[in-house]
Amino acid sequence: MFTAEQFRTKAAESAESSKNTDVPSEIRKFERSMESFSQLARNEDWLADNFDKMIRSQDVLSQDEAVGKQLDDNAVAEIEKHILQCLGAAVIMQWNTIPTKLQRELFDTAGSLGDVLQTVTLRGQIARFLHNHKDEENPADRISKLNMTKGKPDGA
Repeated sequence: MFTAEQFRTKAAESAESSKNTDVPSEIRKFERSMESFSQLARNEDWLADNFDKMIRSQDVLSQDEAVGKQLDDNAVAEIEKHILQCLGAAVIMQWNTIPTKLQRELFDTAGSLGDVLQTVTLRGQIARFLHNHKDEENPADRISKLNMTKGKPDGA
C-alpha cells in the first residue's frame, strides 16, 4: 500500500515529467497522472483523518450473532464481499437517478481503488460496464439474478 506522501511524490514526479516534454499527448498523460496521484493522496489523508469513525469488520462481523460463535477471517471476508456486492448493485440500480457530479465522483473513486498500476485498466472496465448498462431500467437486476443463482445446482 502507498502512503499519502508516496502518492504526493508520484504526483510531483508526474508534474516534473510534464515540464520536460513538448508533446501534447504526453503532457495530458502526465497531467492526468498527477491529478490521479493527488486524488489518491487526498483519499489516504481522509482515511487517516477518519479512521476512528470507520466501522471495521473486526468490530461488527467477528461474531456470528445467530449462533454466538467467532467467525474466521475467511467468513468475515465473504460477508464483507457480499455486503459490497449488494451496495454496488444498489448504486447501479439507481445510477440514472444520481446527479452527474456524484456519478463522476463515484466513478473517480471506484477507478482509483486497487493497484495503482491497474488504475487505467479498471477505469476502462468501469466505463464500459456503465456504458453497456446505461439504457437498462434496472441494470443490477441481471447482476442480482446471477448472484442469486450462483452456487445453486441446475434446476434448483
